[in-house]
Amino acid sequence: MHATIFGYIRAHSWRQQLLILALTLVSLPFFYLWVELPKRIVDDALGGPAGPREFWGLELSRLDYLFALCLLFLGLVLINGAFKYVINVYKGVVGERMLRRLRYELYQRILRFPPGHFRVMSQGQLVQMINAEVEPLGGFIGDAYALPAYQGGMLLTILAFMFVQNPLLGFAAILFYPLQIWLIPKLQRQVNELGRRRVRQMRVVAERIGETTSGVIDIRANAAQNYEQSRFADELGKVFFIRFAIFKKKFLIKFINNFLAQFAPFLFYSVGGYLVLQGELTIGAILAIIAAHEKLAAPWKELLTYYQNLWDARIKYEQVVAQFDPPGLLREIDAAAPADVGAPTLLQAKGLTVVDDDDETVVNAVEFDLELPAHVAVTGRPGGGQHALLQVAANLRAPLAGSLHLGDLDVAKLAPSATADHVAYVGNSGQVFAGSLRDNLLLGLKHKPPAGGKGSRTRQDVLEAKASGNSPFDGTADWVDYTAAGVADAKAIDAWLAEVATVVRLDQDLFALGLRGELGAAGAEALGPSLLEARRLVAERREADPKLARLIEGFDPERYNSNATVAENLLFGTPLDAAYELERLPENRFVLEVLAATGLDVRLRQAGYALAETMVELFADLPPDHEYYRQFSFIGPDDLPDYRALIGRITAAEVAKLKDGRDRRRLLALPLRLIPTRHRLGVIDPPLQAEILQARRRLRAHLPASERSKIAFFDPEAVNRAASVQDNILFGRIAYGQANAGQVVAALVGEIIDRLDLRAAIVTLGLGAPAGIGGVRLTAAQRQKVALGRALARRPSVLVLDDPLAPLDRTEQDRLQESLRAHMAGRTMLWAHQHPEWLAAFDRVIVMDGAAVVSVGPPPGAQAGAHEAA
Repeated sequence: MHATIFGYIRAHSWRQQLLILALTLVSLPFFYLWVELPKRIVDDALGGPAGPREFWGLELSRLDYLFALCLLFLGLVLINGAFKYVINVYKGVVGERMLRRLRYELYQRILRFPPGHFRVMSQGQLVQMINAEVEPLGGFIGDAYALPAYQGGMLLTILAFMFVQNPLLGFAAILFYPLQIWLIPKLQRQVNELGRRRVRQMRVVAERIGETTSGVIDIRANAAQNYEQSRFADELGKVFFIRFAIFKKKFLIKFINNFLAQFAPFLFYSVGGYLVLQGELTIGAILAIIAAHEKLAAPWKELLTYYQNLWDARIKYEQVVAQFDPPGLLREIDAAAPADVGAPTLLQAKGLTVVDDDDETVVNAVEFDLELPAHVAVTGRPGGGQHALLQVAANLRAPLAGSLHLGDLDVAKLAPSATADHVAYVGNSGQVFAGSLRDNLLLGLKHKPPAGGKGSRTRQDVLEAKASGNSPFDGTADWVDYTAAGVADAKAIDAWLAEVATVVRLDQDLFALGLRGELGAAGAEALGPSLLEARRLVAERREADPKLARLIEGFDPERYNSNATVAENLLFGTPLDAAYELERLPENRFVLEVLAATGLDVRLRQAGYALAETMVELFADLPPDHEYYRQFSFIGPDDLPDYRALIGRITAAEVAKLKDGRDRRRLLALPLRLIPTRHRLGVIDPPLQAEILQARRRLRAHLPASERSKIAFFDPEAVNRAASVQDNILFGRIAYGQANAGQVVAALVGEIIDRLDLRAAIVTLGLGAPAGIGGVRLTAAQRQKVALGRALARRPSVLVLDDPLAPLDRTEQDRLQESLRAHMAGRTMLWAHQHPEWLAAFDRVIVMDGAAVVSVGPPPGAQAGAHEAA
């Protein structure tokens, strides 16, 4: 990236800047006429001798001449306004395009950071710099040349007009400009230095916030809130005093500017008035000079502000660029680079040397030759260099010296797409991204731009992306390389992903997610008849087995389901619209009308008050992570203070007449979450259940036609697309408090699913399950299996495994390593691990210690092969 902001501007927008300058120059003559015209109106139209006037070759009466000049003045106002509008809009577009380009380039740099750089640059700092710190640069880039040219041009035009009227008054107008030009920069430099300190301190604040967000559970668990709040207050205090110093300097600059700006009118009235009395200057001229000087203040102020912004922009740009230009930056991504380099037959290290971010040697002059394909274990004491060696093999880290060759090609010189065609890498903390599990498993198949198929980008989107130096490829198109996956098209990809999931032992997780995940419209259409058949088989088994019947409580329009929430019993269905979600139900206008009409609103609020009293008493001295919070899931530790304050304000007797809408919603929200058999608080008694059934019938009968599409009602003859597969099969809820109910019902459901051959379809539904931001919905083991599956999905010739099974338990590790070795038979694996008992299963073993290769050869106990350490 360019070292200075003006270098960056010239490199990427010089044509646009020239166009803005040209428009500015064309506008200045019209601006001069606009400044000149009031003097002509006063001196020629209103003053001067009586009689006709000549106007552009026409002889006009004095009155007509006055109106002609006034219309000309109005026309010049419109012309100058149009110039200003066009220039401002265009420079805004240029600034926004450049800001978009800058953010895109910074994001590109993040993708090229050496792995170790993320240990010294926190996520909070990166987010702060790309989002907040570069934001003002967009406005400045648009103004970089246009503002000094336009405002400076206006300033010179006004000064030229004033000197034409009277050189002495023109000199008076600029008398203190040299003082301002000398003094203001000195003060501004002090403000700029304070600005640099503020930027650095705000990064510390952002880092503190990010650290707190990541560790909030530990902070609460250790009751360290006061300590952390005090530390945060200290950082905010530093920001305050820096800003306070900035305010004092800035307002001193404004005070000086305002005083000097008002000194010129004193000279105009005194010296100009004297000249008028002496007959050396007309009244029109002095009025025009005073009016022009008033216009002079605006461009002068804009230029001073520009000067301040100039230094701020330079500081921000240089600081951001410095942070995004670390040593060891990886090769730039070339989306169009040819990727077919052929399957490698040799892995060769030639004097390979790698250093870490502290310039400590982690791989020292390593040399070896290995014929491929082979399963190669890389082992040794921790810190021996295995990690760095495998990252170089995957083109994730650049060597300091020497090279590592795959066949005839130096890995460090390969384009990322060429490496990705044959090499897949998995570390020991695989990242899962927001989106579905399918999206995450397909990520490794999306390294080439889409060959065909259109996404949602319009032609205008593409043109703007190109104008801003962004990727011209459509991010919403289908990027999946089906050929690399070995399938024909999108219809066949799910079967391949299911096979990969079986290899990495993720298939049971996908099945469970598909079973408990929302069916959806597509799933209802594809699986509807089969799920209804499964439901019929479950009903038959329940009728034939009284013990099983006790484990499942079915949905019945005339009965209250004690294993479902009050909200589910009230709706007797699942919401399809946010207005009927559990969190929004206490404020749903139609639901509140139904509750009021049946008198259930008061009963439920009273139940809510009783629950609040119980919860406040129960949780009074419990830590936030106590198991009771998980058991009574309708209330959390953050909600407790609000309910404690609520029951302190009102008594149980006042609940029926409660007017405060917020308190009414809070009390109503509690019982709606209640499941009688789970929470066992005795609040939802049989009489109240009967009233809820009455409200259910009224809601169904009076539901407006416009609202019917917002609820998927329970129907024994239809699947419910908003419910899970399991709920559709059971058409009810598993009973709480029954021994082994979950296991018995799960076994029954699994048996029926296998009988109807639905397992593959449900696994496919599981592929669509959301992973959550950062994979928060998955366990650590599941996230790691997703990372492994992502690598296998693109059928790599070389699979680089950097101790990827560490997050798993030992039994699962043993099973997975066998599964991976079987799947990669006939292909290459480079696997760093700390399991000596696994080594016998590998073809070759590289032993590293102290950044050096100690030996390369067959595993212990095997006959010596032809490969020896170089």
